[in-house]
Amino acid sequence: MGDILINKTNHVLKKISQKTSWAPQIIQDVDEIPKGDMPGDIIKIGPKHIQKAQLIFPKMLELVIPVLEKSPFKRAVIALCGGSGVGKSETASLLSYFLNQTGLGSYTLSGDNYFHRIPRYNDAERLRIFRYSGINGLIFNGLYSLELRDKLKELQESGKDTHPELVKEYPWLSTYQKEGRRGLKNYLGTNDEINFNELSSIIYKFKNGESKIYLKRMGREESELWYDLLDFSDKNIIIIEWTHGNNQNLQGIDIPILLSSTPQETLEHRKARKRDKGVDSSFTTTVLSLEQELIMSQASSAKLIISKDGDIITYKDYIRKMMQDWDVEAENE
Repeated sequence: MGDILINKTNHVLKKISQKTSWAPQIIQDVDEIPKGDMPGDIIKIGPKHIQKAQLIFPKMLELVIPVLEKSPFKRAVIALCGGSGVGKSETASLLSYFLNQTGLGSYTLSGDNYFHRIPRYNDAERLRIFRYSGINGLIFNGLYSLELRDKLKELQESGKDTHPELVKEYPWLSTYQKEGRRGLKNYLGTNDEINFNELSSIIYKFKNGESKIYLKRMGREESELWYDLLDFSDKNIIIIEWTHGNNQNLQGIDIPILLSSTPQETLEHRKARKRDKGVDSSFTTTVLSLEQELIMSQASSAKLIISKDGDIITYKDYIRKMMQDWDVEAENE
């Protein structure tokens, strides 16, 4: 099967190289397009996703062809990363569809399957770390007392301990929230939260020619954990759609592509998709803000960066626009 894929890919690459330009694919029915592999994920492809994918695809094709040509097994791995709700799942599904139309076999993989815990347990762990770190910060700074303890317990039980506006009423809450963020930052996007080694191993197997690979499936319930044996004998490319697709702990990514968004835009997307049911919005905002800082710190290694308006931009322009957008959001709060 390996020789068949190699010969087929060489033929496809030759045909692609003879084309002077790429015409956007006409999509008759978006419901027929294969989606990512995260159980229970709601993926709704709209006109903006199609427009963005059509913008990305020619540039992505230019980048992936040399990778495929150099690969002994004619395989490459692309990561589509960015904040939650920015449209990674939809855009990745479209890019895979376009690749398959050219004759390059593509599979869309969701990195969310590789967290250590199902979403509600991971949300609980994030909150535990935030609160534990916050309390230790109060103790370290000599602010903790029995009176404070009782008030903090009251705020925690009502879910208001992460509300920044309460700092004016309780000044010590500033230290609590600052240290809580510090502790949470040391957890988000790390090996403590995510099994990067497992996903990196899958990437390694794929790029080294394995035809059948077990992929993890993890839904939102304890019982929703299993593995599927996937046949990759006709696949050239895996597109990983994931917030942490450009994370330094993930090995083997050939082409990281960043979709830009601000934490506030991400929060609105998550609300619309009911991604944080039962989680306080102020804590979700804290998590998204820290994740955005992590994404920004890794953005310089992205091969393509797409603005929220759907334009291809430079890294410098991305940082400048992000800082401007954050300033505007801060003024509106």
